[in-house]
Amino acid sequence: MNEMTELDAPLALMLRTPDEPGTLHALTRVILEHRANIIHVDIAERHKDGSTTYFELENVPAPDALIADLCALPIVREVERAPSFAKVYGKRIIVVGGGAQVGQVVVGAVAEADRHNIRGEKISVDTIPLVGEEDLADAVRAVARLPRAVALVLAGALMGGDIAQAVYEIREKGIVVLSLNMSGSVPDAADLVVSDPVQCGVMAVMAVSASARFDINRQRGRRY
Repeated sequence: MNEMTELDAPLALMLRTPDEPGTLHALTRVILEHRANIIHVDIAERHKDGSTTYFELENVPAPDALIADLCALPIVREVERAPSFAKVYGKRIIVVGGGAQVGQVVVGAVAEADRHNIRGEKISVDTIPLVGEEDLADAVRAVARLPRAVALVLAGALMGGDIAQAVYEIREKGIVVLSLNMSGSVPDAADLVVSDPVQCGVMAVMAVSASARFDINRQRGRRY
């Protein structure tokens, strides 16, 4: 099941320009004139011959006219339409923690995501093995800033302190947090605690899938 129709999908553009001051301002001025809303922007490439700026735009009343006006700018060398990240990679699940536990969570998450993606959804899984309270807390807080990130799995043997505080903070921002059953205060802070890492990965995907019959709101506070 696809959540996003072609009409609702953002307009994604790759613009190749010189790498110089004022370039982004010139591009966004044209976008503003067309009353389009920028929902994502990234400098995708930088090299001596120029740079590539990637935009995702919504509420674009006349895409062809916008592209024509961008092409008319002296600084623009090329404009290319691209499929949006939401269409290609979809929702993102982030797995953070110890390498062995992270690997096992990913086994479950990737297997379950494959089932849903075959049916038309797009769910991707990203990982970073980390140790240390400060690094882990920073990584947890950063999830709320990652484009399209909807869920975090904390996979380790001991997590607490500022990591737990970071979990509360990103849950307030709408990120679903699952935790392995571990020592420390993180399990008490998470939405859902699952002892088996493979099953935890499976349930993380089910929690964010549009087609799974799994309601995270009815599972909050439970331990499996």
